[in-house]
Amino acid sequence: MPDDDRTVTAPQPAANRERPDPKAIDRKARLRIPSNLPPKQAPADRAHNWDEVYFLFDPEIAKVEATRCIQCPAAPCTKACPVHNDIPGAFWLLEHDDIAGAADVFRETSALPEMCGRLCPQERLCEGHCVVGKNAPPVAIGKLEVFVTEWQRTHAPPAPRCAERRSGRSVAIVGSGPAGIGAAQRLATAGHHVVMFEAWPLPGGLLRYGIPDFKQNKPAVDRVFAELAALGVEVRTDTRVGDTVPVEQLGAEYDAVFLAFGATEGSRLGIAHEDAPGAYGATEFLVRGNLEPHELPEAMSAPLPAFQSVVVIGGGDTSMDCVRTARRLGAPTVTLVYRRTEAEMQGRVEERRHAVEEGVQFEFLTAPLEVLLDEAGAVRGLRCRRMRLGEPDESGRARPEPIPDSEFDIPADALVVAIGYNVDQEWGEIAPAVHRDRWNRIVVNPETMHTNVRGVFAGGDDVNGADLVVTALADGQKAAAAIDAFLRDGIWSRFELL
Repeated sequence: MPDDDRTVTAPQPAANRERPDPKAIDRKARLRIPSNLPPKQAPADRAHNWDEVYFLFDPEIAKVEATRCIQCPAAPCTKACPVHNDIPGAFWLLEHDDIAGAADVFRETSALPEMCGRLCPQERLCEGHCVVGKNAPPVAIGKLEVFVTEWQRTHAPPAPRCAERRSGRSVAIVGSGPAGIGAAQRLATAGHHVVMFEAWPLPGGLLRYGIPDFKQNKPAVDRVFAELAALGVEVRTDTRVGDTVPVEQLGAEYDAVFLAFGATEGSRLGIAHEDAPGAYGATEFLVRGNLEPHELPEAMSAPLPAFQSVVVIGGGDTSMDCVRTARRLGAPTVTLVYRRTEAEMQGRVEERRHAVEEGVQFEFLTAPLEVLLDEAGAVRGLRCRRMRLGEPDESGRARPEPIPDSEFDIPADALVVAIGYNVDQEWGEIAPAVHRDRWNRIVVNPETMHTNVRGVFAGGDDVNGADLVVTALADGQKAAAAIDAFLRDGIWSRFELL
């Protein structure tokens, strides 16, 4: 792409904020402030609609909640955040009525603050390290992040962050999920021409096709790509690299390539009849349940049938998305089957609480044995076995062990398998020169996200395995900094091959 000498607005720091004098903070008074959360829909209402569970904070209540932050100089919440948001700095501005400034603080370090505020497991990250949370509920960091960024969009839309001039370099990004978005925003802001390749009919990857509307609305995803388009980012949908476009073509046409195709291969149970009619993988169930036919590939465009009893197998956030989707699709009975106890579940506590409130039944210490079929060969139930916990396995969690003669059946006309995702093995054939580990994850230099192939970088779930939106975003933003350095004259020699 030829150089473009036009000058436009360069990115600026969000706010010339002054840090509070630690001696001037009355921490004891702040610790006496009761915690506040925004209102949310009643379970009986939300189980029958697709609207987000939580409403936004009232501005005055949000300022009170922000004042609960004791402005720790060490900021453990910031250190626990994968993108290192300056949380105390944002809340200092919020409590002093600068809501837009607080939003800008989050935007300095995150390309997706509205989404991370909704989707991050804050109890394990920022809020889990909040000092206030040692003796009281932690500051509601995630919901305040959503509030300030959404308020800003409505009342004081942020100015686009544009480069001062075009670099003349181009980057191909494979995948338009969180990692791809994080890289695209930073690279376009740095002046590089970015083209994103997405296999689905619309951009967004996991954010659009993996997360239901009741957790994050689709217009939020559309806004992200409108902003990327304003930065000059081009998105080519319905384009599967390795099929529609050979990966070698990207290497020939672009100065750098960032692989951010994620971990999309659903894990399987390995039991009899798990492919019978009425049995679904989590992705198929979620996209057919949550999106319109025109937003889906033709093979998935048919609406799901009406169900009476749905059984979901799994224990993470995806399984919670599936059971809560099943309730909204009208299934009177929805059951979650998990082979350990709730204490070993790795998803968000809040999501499980919402599922229980919405009428989902839980069968803990239960393992699937066989999918039961009716006379037509379709799902009619799931045969299970009761389990008990034994010694810890390699993950550190207690290993489930079968209880003899404890088999029982759960009636169902639909079964959803949501036990995790892996990197698609097909990428070993699409990009055979790129080194992978034994789980088919791409091997990178963790400081630069550079693969063993010069000019090819990778990040997100295709490197980490199925993980969080924010860790993928952090990878994309880190890769963008390295790719930018790689593309600048005189910097190429710093990138040694693995």
